[in-house]
Amino acid sequence: MRCQSAEPLRSISWHHEGKQFMCSHTDGSLTTWTVRQAPKPINVSQPHAKTNKDGKAEACKPIQKVEWKSSKTGEAYVIFSGGLTYDKAGRTPSITVIHGKTTTVLEMEHNVVDFITLCESPWTSDFQDPYAIVVLLNNDLVVIDLLTPGYPCFENPYPMDLHESPVTCCTYLADCPSDLIPAFYSVGSRAQKRTGFSERLWPLCGGEWSPTSCSYNEIILTGHADGSIKFWDASAGSLQVLYKLKTAKVFEKPRSRSVDGVDEDPFAIQLISLCPESRKLCVAGASSHVILFKFRKLESVSETAMLEIPITYEISEEGDCSPEYEYPPRPTLSMASKTDSAEGESKKSSLEYLTPLRVRTGPQKKPPGFQAHLVCLTPLMNGELPSQISSLSINSSYGLMTYGTDFGIVIVDIVQKVCILNMSSPDLYGSADPYQRVPRSPKRDNNSRELDERCRSPSTDQINGVCVSPTAGKQNVGAGNTCSPRARPPEPVRRSKSQDKLDSSFSRSRSSSMSSLENISSEAIQCLAFADSYTKKSDPSTFPTLWVGTSLGSVLTVMINVPPPGESRLTQPVIVSPIGTIFRLKGCILTMSFLDCNGALIPYSYEAWKDENKEGRERIKTPTKSTSNNRMSPTLSGQQDQFGDRQFVVLTSEKQARVVALPSHNCVYRQQITDADFVIKAEIISLKDSVCLVCYISNGHITAYTLPSLRPLIDVDFLPLADLSFQTTKQGIVDPMLSIWGQQMFVNEDTDQIARTFCFSNRGHGLYLCSPTEVQKFTVSADFCSSLAEMVGELFLPHDMPEPPKEGFFKGLFGGGIRPLDREELFGEASGRASRSVAKLIPGPSANIEAMGQRVTSVTGDIARTHQLVVERGEKLGQLEERTQRMMSEAENFSHSAHSLMLKYRDKKWYQL
Repeated sequence: MRCQSAEPLRSISWHHEGKQFMCSHTDGSLTTWTVRQAPKPINVSQPHAKTNKDGKAEACKPIQKVEWKSSKTGEAYVIFSGGLTYDKAGRTPSITVIHGKTTTVLEMEHNVVDFITLCESPWTSDFQDPYAIVVLLNNDLVVIDLLTPGYPCFENPYPMDLHESPVTCCTYLADCPSDLIPAFYSVGSRAQKRTGFSERLWPLCGGEWSPTSCSYNEIILTGHADGSIKFWDASAGSLQVLYKLKTAKVFEKPRSRSVDGVDEDPFAIQLISLCPESRKLCVAGASSHVILFKFRKLESVSETAMLEIPITYEISEEGDCSPEYEYPPRPTLSMASKTDSAEGESKKSSLEYLTPLRVRTGPQKKPPGFQAHLVCLTPLMNGELPSQISSLSINSSYGLMTYGTDFGIVIVDIVQKVCILNMSSPDLYGSADPYQRVPRSPKRDNNSRELDERCRSPSTDQINGVCVSPTAGKQNVGAGNTCSPRARPPEPVRRSKSQDKLDSSFSRSRSSSMSSLENISSEAIQCLAFADSYTKKSDPSTFPTLWVGTSLGSVLTVMINVPPPGESRLTQPVIVSPIGTIFRLKGCILTMSFLDCNGALIPYSYEAWKDENKEGRERIKTPTKSTSNNRMSPTLSGQQDQFGDRQFVVLTSEKQARVVALPSHNCVYRQQITDADFVIKAEIISLKDSVCLVCYISNGHITAYTLPSLRPLIDVDFLPLADLSFQTTKQGIVDPMLSIWGQQMFVNEDTDQIARTFCFSNRGHGLYLCSPTEVQKFTVSADFCSSLAEMVGELFLPHDMPEPPKEGFFKGLFGGGIRPLDREELFGEASGRASRSVAKLIPGPSANIEAMGQRVTSVTGDIARTHQLVVERGEKLGQLEERTQRMMSEAENFSHSAHSLMLKYRDKKWYQL
């Protein structure tokens, strides 16, 4: 049977009875054919054809696919893609559903790749009764409900495009508290659902999770360019979205999205710092803003506090940069003016402070989950954009939050909601600046000295450096307040555009310390760590400190005097005192961590989360974490010398790592990680009851070192840096010679974004962004790799095939039914003997010669294979002989050593051993 159509064919679909079939064509038409009347179609239609003024049908697009599904109600479904006219209305991709006399056109947001109809019965010879359509688009997956009037879509349980908005940073938490995942899922499931979707359950059930899973929980946080943060459950090899937080709702909508010099994504997430125990979340955005969130189970109505904190400073004009120069106090942030004195004449210059974002004022309705508690904004000075935030940290036990930029550091008291330190990087050194830069801070006047004396703590008098006292009260920073006794904000460094990035021809390192130190214009704060530690060699006990790592390789310390908890914590100010440089390393500081005298990782102190809706009820602390009262090793309780080393601090930079004993400040171990390359990401993790340092280097290697001895554990070629260049804006530095060798060079701006999306976590796990829409998880733990196969779920689930439809008596009697046949029944042994009339092949006279040639060829091949096997056997015998000789020599050496050991201890008594 052959059917000839007038138009090219695109697809075909059979009716369930097997007597008719429907075809789709390139002219947008549908034709119906019967088996008995094959030469001509019994029906030809163009569902979307329109008649123009001339009475002719308008041209239509091709119908790429058609499906003809029957229903027990009697009216069949005809579903196809395409077929619209070429006018403006037909430009939108669509799916058309024809049910009886009703035609419904469903518009799609992207081009249709394919679709399939989900039916109740899998048998094509039975009534299918379709209930949903699964449509695969270029960038999405849509499921349409056919049982609900209007054919609404099912709401996807999670986005088909993993990221929706591009990912800008990642945070990976392995072995986190066990109650975090249920808490996030609870608030995520109660989120306000969108209207217009089907009320029926999601019809797809592909696969199942493995019953074998890890004994610990894993959470992934992804920050996106639109300001959203997604929380994912990554336990047991699965990835499920738990909760989505939109930080852009904290601010008013910006008036213009594309302004010269302003980021097109002002809410893009750059850094995330989460305290899992207290459920406090800090987020740094592209507009140099920081938001503090607190987790609450119920909805609330409250006002979000806001602080405007400038972190810039200026290089004074020649003649005005003397340390003896007096600066007046800074007025309000809205308009600040500074008076310069020169030759008895005063010149006034106004500094205008503007903020790129505006926080929503007044009481705001906040949904369950993470609710905004405090917002810190960095204002623009004279229209110049503020520097990006380079580091972020929070400590719920101290009640402090800190962040650093390219120019300085800020410490905020999140309990009293005040800024307690706002200082430029050079001022952190005090008078001991190793780079001999021009002092940025003026000489303090008498009023500042008196204020300093009133705020000085007993421990401050013993420290070289600057004592910084906070403002007492919950006023806005700068509104009549001073963040330091200098009574004026730090001065911004005005660097040229040529200094904003490193000279690519000079260095491949991200660190500016590799270049000349004579032209240093800024020193970024790259690493921040809160800890109960020592700062001086004579310190008898630990106290709260903040350790600061800079881009020039300096490690500085800030002492913190926190009032006791209770009423005094709410009224008394927190006093911070920068001490200055303690250590210096080569390259930018990447990470800092603290170990006890036994080499165990000292857990950070934290405040347990409390449900504010239930007074007096605290969350049970997870047993895997230690509280702040039990952070030190038990061997330290009064049995060690008063001046002995009781801590180790691990300092890691782009080039090297050091382990320093505290409080003696002696470097006990050091390791040169790399010379020609640089470290992109470094983290100190716990792995199998021990602690190690893991690094990802720019040459693509992952290295691990034991702690505190810094002995190499692994060095594997893992991932070339060029494979991650899709995250960079400049795509590396193109060099003609390097392009020949297939290499690229990367500098600071290129690898910063890669470091934000490359994570290491406990238990040896890690992840990175392997493509714009994919997250790749990896591990360096051999134990986890051995059990990974058991943790992977099943994608396809076997189901028993339902019974085929029963054929009616009269249909079978009169041959009206269609009986399916198996291939074996048609061509196998079950089909019986072949008919005598079947043609047989009779070999000709040249058949014998061809058969002989084939046999010769096969024999030659067998001889060649046999010869190859003999050669391989000889090589293996030679290797076996070499291994035997090696084992004999090792056995002789062992026998000699054992004999020597016996002679040494033969004449000694047991108590002499």
